[in-house]
Amino acid sequence: MNQSKKSIRNKLPTNQDIRTIFQPFNGCPLPITKEELISRGWDYIDIIIVTGDAYVDHPSFGAAIIGRLIESHGLRVAILPQPNWRDDLRDFRKLGKPRYFFGVTAGNMDSLVNHYTANKRLRSDDVYTPGGKAGFRPDYATVVYTKILKQLYPDIPVIIGGIEASMRRLTHYDYWSDSLKPSILIDSGAELLIYGMGEQPLHEILRLMKKNVPISSMKAIPQTGYVISKKAGIPKHRDWNTVKLSSHDDCLKDKITFAQNFKVIETNSNQYIQSRLYQITGEKAVIINPGYPPISREELDKIYELPFTRLPHPKYKKRGDIPAFEMIKNSITLHRGCFGGCSFCTISMHQGRFISSRSKDSIINELKKIFKMPYFKGYLSDLGGPTANMYEMKGKKIE
Repeated sequence: MNQSKKSIRNKLPTNQDIRTIFQPFNGCPLPITKEELISRGWDYIDIIIVTGDAYVDHPSFGAAIIGRLIESHGLRVAILPQPNWRDDLRDFRKLGKPRYFFGVTAGNMDSLVNHYTANKRLRSDDVYTPGGKAGFRPDYATVVYTKILKQLYPDIPVIIGGIEASMRRLTHYDYWSDSLKPSILIDSGAELLIYGMGEQPLHEILRLMKKNVPISSMKAIPQTGYVISKKAGIPKHRDWNTVKLSSHDDCLKDKITFAQNFKVIETNSNQYIQSRLYQITGEKAVIINPGYPPISREELDKIYELPFTRLPHPKYKKRGDIPAFEMIKNSITLHRGCFGGCSFCTISMHQGRFISSRSKDSIINELKKIFKMPYFKGYLSDLGGPTANMYEMKGKKIE
């Protein structure tokens, strides 16, 4: 390790330091501008989250949850929402580089679903952008953002996540180009992928990170994926069964082979105890570790206790309402997961088929927070889950 890296590591706060000095900026959104960093007295950032959505500090927005979760670990986190990828890339430079990693997400939707109709016609609006205006994120946003970050900051790791990364974690059919694409890990060059709801793997990543474990060595964290050389073979893990999928090249040659692969991936994602998946792509191999068990009620409650402002960032005031926020601002999430398994829906592949429900106390506490918001008009738009209301439902064999 060179001297500059040693000096950086020596400056990292210990757990005791965090308990002593960490003071959350209550009532404030996470910073998205240089001016906000200066106002906080920050001369460095630990982690920067790049997202294709506008930044809304609300638990219905993935970047906000992940950002607040990182903040709860006593780390300095900033959000880089909808950076311009078509100019001189100044947006990607304005916050500098983080000490640990960039987190990249296309946003709450796959960027291609966001941009095009089922008939592949360009949409005229984007509900995750102020004023509902389209054109503020690229196609294949996760790949585009990651490649830019790798170009500008080749020494900083990138962790990708969100619905786009989750659905594209292995060889997949891309409707928009009518072709099979390899894992998004291959196309993007990211060091690590988090699939599904990312809180549990993120906790472990941050724990190891504080012990100075490099992200390149984080190979045994559930619910993550990474790339290795094909020559390295399948890494051993005493607790995980490994399923070797047909290679990406074999899938390109035969539709039946791809369909069989997809069946294995889909079936595995619906298991309570999953297998690790291994797929060769050219001279590389993609490994997708099995998922965590469904998040516990206590852990889920803690997420909704994080200090969200429940508002869009003030920067957007003059640019108009964010339609997605207007739709969910008086809505409450009761649970995660859906056992429906509808063919047109990705929820079972992302949140899983097992239901994790919040406690009634947690739900009531969130109700009280909504009642105090200036936009509250005396009614809630809905209480439910990602699809239908499956609160507290579970299989007979699950205790």
